[in-house]
Amino acid sequence: MPRKVTKSLKRTIAPDRVYNSVLVSKTINKVMFDGKKHIAEKLVYSAIEQAAAKTKSEPIEVLEGAIKNVSPTVMVKSKRIGGANYQVPMEVKGDRKVHYALVWILDSASNKKGQSFDKKLANELANAFGNEGDAMKKKQDAHQMAEANKAFAHFARY
Repeated sequence: MPRKVTKSLKRTIAPDRVYNSVLVSKTINKVMFDGKKHIAEKLVYSAIEQAAAKTKSEPIEVLEGAIKNVSPTVMVKSKRIGGANYQVPMEVKGDRKVHYALVWILDSASNKKGQSFDKKLANELANAFGNEGDAMKKKQDAHQMAEANKAFAHFARY
């Protein structure tokens, strides 16, 4: 076992073909199931176009705005100190913000009933772009938990 901690190299994600955006590519990869990327691409592109039509904005702006609005700034992380578990509020950095935003948007879209996935995703993107919807509620819940446990913030340095 090595004494030094080796850092794993950051994987680079190629931008998508239509919008030339890494963010769209990440969204496609999160939607992808069983390695069927072509189907995931069709769903995501369709959802982005529908959301852009609803909000009367550019398609890439809708996705970026929705992810920016849903991205959390602080979340609680469980830390064990002195035999007790504390929910310690921690700042969320960089790619983790995008990860949580995408997961929350996709979860809230897939939990809806009745429509096809691209329509549900389009509705959720449009709602998140307008600062509403289930994904925004998850962000607000995470922020409320962090606010409620602010007393344990001094444990963050351990």
